[in-house]
Amino acid sequence: MFEGFRETQVDVGEAAVFVRHGGEGPPVVLLHGHPRTSATWHRVAPRLVAAGHTVVCPDLRGYGRSRGPRFTTDHEGYSKRAVAGDVVAVMRHLGHRRFALAGHDRGGSVALRLSLDHPDVVSRVAFLDCLPLTEHLSRITTEFATQWWHWFFFAQQDIPERVIMADPDSWYQGDPDVMGPENYAEWRQATRDPAVVRAMLEDYRAGLTVDRRHEESDRAAGARIACPTLVLWSLRDDLEELHGDPVAIWRRWATDVRGHGIDSGHHVAEQAPEALASALTGFLSDPPTPTSWIE
Repeated sequence: MFEGFRETQVDVGEAAVFVRHGGEGPPVVLLHGHPRTSATWHRVAPRLVAAGHTVVCPDLRGYGRSRGPRFTTDHEGYSKRAVAGDVVAVMRHLGHRRFALAGHDRGGSVALRLSLDHPDVVSRVAFLDCLPLTEHLSRITTEFATQWWHWFFFAQQDIPERVIMADPDSWYQGDPDVMGPENYAEWRQATRDPAVVRAMLEDYRAGLTVDRRHEESDRAAGARIACPTLVLWSLRDDLEELHGDPVAIWRRWATDVRGHGIDSGHHVAEQAPEALASALTGFLSDPPTPTSWIE
């Protein structure tokens, strides 16, 4: 995986972030979701490098080979604001002041926070199979609660750790044929580590508490993403089925939004890498819309 990429562990203060990076040209950061690591991008990142980009793939705080601070009852150490700060620090360490950003699933929540908290560093942003956390929570239905019950299970204290670690392979159910053997091996090692599992659960606990409050404050203040925004979703997942047109929802949060579905299941970077890389490459090379944003 990641031929020609370098691997670096970046100390950002209260966390240590493992990052893969390679290529030359305008930088783009790829943020993975739960329960993956940066290895999920192994079929997409080389395509973006071939298209002329520097590509940076970190493990989110506490995921994979990254490490975060001690766990606290307020979950602040695993908030999307904290993780977004990690990404900014990593990019500064690598010499990049401004960059494009793509986030999948939980990585999309980090991308949203980073775009709102640090608008000067984000040139454009892509959200992959995700919505703002508060948009999900404001649309809770029986169908959502039935299909996304894990959000609320993960938010419980102690019980999820015991259940998951009793048999992590059965809980997470990875497939080496779909994921690729090296990606699968890295993912399996991570999901069998109790510290990683606890950190991934803290991500969800923060989502329903501190992250929700941050998003509610943004909405009350009228905060919006000013840079060009791409929304992509998996046609064989349930995002559109549950909530309707994702582009319409994201237009509540950003001024310049475009997007479309991709024929894939949820883990689009592994299941439809060519289509995803093509969509991202086109978006990254498009000129900005003059009326909304100037690079």
